[in-house]
Amino acid sequence: MKLHIVLVEPEIPQNTGNIARTCAAIGAKLHLVHPLGFSISEKSVKRAGLDYWDKLEIEEHISLNKFLEKYKPEQNNMFFVTTKGKQVYSQIKYSECNEIFLLFGKETKGLPEELLKKYIEKTIRIPMRKTLRSLNLSNSVAIVAYEVFKQNEFNGLEEISNYFK
Repeated sequence: MKLHIVLVEPEIPQNTGNIARTCAAIGAKLHLVHPLGFSISEKSVKRAGLDYWDKLEIEEHISLNKFLEKYKPEQNNMFFVTTKGKQVYSQIKYSECNEIFLLFGKETKGLPEELLKKYIEKTIRIPMRKTLRSLNLSNSVAIVAYEVFKQNEFNGLEEISNYFK
């Protein structure tokens, strides 16, 4: 199973750095969709995942349209993570997919409304109290990404620590 984490126009470098570290830890490919709210070379991005950058597969895209042209939602197992999602993220059967794309929008606005309306059946959400706006982006990525691996029996990830052996 191949997991792709797609950040559409991320704005906060520390979030992207934390997400890059998570992607390196689980072997997910990170897609960064421009425009970015920071330079990828900024210290704050690298500080969050500095010793992991060489273990990370990153692909950059000049726009969301270019990303969608290359990786067509109709031809791929693509899920759009949003507070407005039709299904709870854990209701999806990720174990039935060979390749999965999880798209996350920018911190201040999320994914574009027209995109969510077009692919409403592929929208997923993380349950939370109605009085709050959203979770932190890097936390949201970790929650959904680890659900994908949980459903796939953590295939490819170390389950038992070798620390005390």
